[in-house]
Amino acid sequence: MSADLQFTVEPNTQPASDDQRAQILANPGFGQYFTDHMAIATWTAEKGWHDARITAFGPLELSPATSVFHYAQTIFEGMKAYRHPDDSIHLFRPEANAIRFQRSAHRLALPELPTAAFLDSLRKLVEIDRAWVPGGGETSLYLRPFMFGSDPFLGVRPSAQVTYCAIASPAGSYFANGVKPVRIWLSEEYTRAAPGGTGAAKTGGNYASSLLAQAEAIEQGCDQVAFLDAVEKKWVEELGGMNLYFVLDDNSVVTPELSGTILEGVTRDSILKLVTDLGHTVTERKISVDEWREGAASGKVREVFACGTAAVVTPVASLKWKDGETQIGDGNGGPVTAAVRTALLDVQYGRAADPHGWMTRIS
Repeated sequence: MSADLQFTVEPNTQPASDDQRAQILANPGFGQYFTDHMAIATWTAEKGWHDARITAFGPLELSPATSVFHYAQTIFEGMKAYRHPDDSIHLFRPEANAIRFQRSAHRLALPELPTAAFLDSLRKLVEIDRAWVPGGGETSLYLRPFMFGSDPFLGVRPSAQVTYCAIASPAGSYFANGVKPVRIWLSEEYTRAAPGGTGAAKTGGNYASSLLAQAEAIEQGCDQVAFLDAVEKKWVEELGGMNLYFVLDDNSVVTPELSGTILEGVTRDSILKLVTDLGHTVTERKISVDEWREGAASGKVREVFACGTAAVVTPVASLKWKDGETQIGDGNGGPVTAAVRTALLDVQYGRAADPHGWMTRIS
């Protein structure tokens, strides 16, 4: 059934009331509340993908021996649905997420979900829960497709049974009180990924391994942690969950090149095009931490920003390490960062033309 997998719809017989939903949407936060439905499908070595449906959101019943608990064979995606001024609902580049989901699945020895099935699950989930898509400000409906080995078997091998799910969570503005530049802690002890590892896959283990370094950043009064390469420990890679961009004094823009250890962010890729649209030269290349520190001190690095699905574009105020700290510009972000952020949000929320064809309307 894998080739023509389609999701049937089983409406939740006990959805949240209009009043309950309205109360949640008034202040949804991020990742705290979930819609009435979820997508779910099963893969087995014998039958391939099957039993695909949109059904009531609820707990999963799993054996304590379920392989994902022991061997971490799991991947996920993150994306958003946006309500436009005409009340229509749109997804941002869902095909790119589908393709990355397949790359992650391949790296984790999981079956690849066909692009058409991935898109079908999200379209139907958003359609049935469209009342959960908030409107106004930078609100959205966050979508979390994920896949994991669900075989109840203790043995180090690819799971012979796999579960795909997609859930949805209304999200408020990431910066409720306006965009706030973040302080970055440089992790010099821990690394996020190594050549030949899983750095380019969106898998849970990458995030688990970043948590201790992130906790260290918080202890140092910082908001996020930056990781260096695992071999020479000199090349800037990415933050715990976001890619990085650097704006230089000649108005050019640079971002660390993809090396197999950096997650190829959909937002990162979109900004490569937007920066060019805004008239800047953009380059993907290696950037050393010394270039960052010395460039910030000399003024050669004028702005630094991070990007990802949740926060979109976030200005970086400073970089801190065990022996010092350097501020980027005046510490408040800069005009290029602001222009990129505005350009991306205007496309996502339907306030500007979509020349690259990134938005997919949900019927």
